[in-house]
Amino acid sequence: MTPTRAVFLDALGTLVELEPPAVHLRRVLNDELPEERLDAAVRAEMNFYRDHSHQARDPASLAVLRERSAAVLSEQLGRPVDVETLMRAIRFRAFPDAAPALSALRARGLKLVCVSNWDCALPQVLEGLGLGPRLDAALSSAAAGARKPDPAIFAAALELAGCDPGEALHVGDSREEDVAGARAAGIRGLLIDRGGGGDLASLSEIEDHLAR
Repeated sequence: MTPTRAVFLDALGTLVELEPPAVHLRRVLNDELPEERLDAAVRAEMNFYRDHSHQARDPASLAVLRERSAAVLSEQLGRPVDVETLMRAIRFRAFPDAAPALSALRARGLKLVCVSNWDCALPQVLEGLGLGPRLDAALSSAAAGARKPDPAIFAAALELAGCDPGEALHVGDSREEDVAGARAAGIRGLLIDRGGGGDLASLSEIEDHLAR
């Protein structure tokens, strides 16, 4: 097996997690909305944003997408919610194993690229969580013009890392988007499931799967 020169990592569900938006939104709105209705509205907004995040390629189109997402949430709740209120309810945090694992992989001299279905703000989000300095690049579907599992986004990541498919390894929490997508691009893919149902239960285990 060709020695591993680069490790690609998904963002949401792999490096970072989303704090429960409904909890923060309830605090921001200071409203006694029924829990079921609030949860359903948040799910609708999240699904809409996820399906259109690749369209937010620059600050202008990102602002438009956020406006459209706020409109979806407003419609579902039956009351107006502006973009500022929506964004105050969306908070990410890095998984505890993320920073140590990235530091350990970087110490081995590996190229590290975050490859995620995300809008153009991905690099800023990772910077804000302290993960940016530990990565060589952060590639969003918006920047690549392709969403996982499309092999095109992995091809763009290979170009950033300066390596061939056989020299890379991709880690993510989705069998379809991450594992199957990577393999379609000729890259080894590993599933992380911190509950124990995947190839990895922690990012610290990536080192055990490196080809030397």
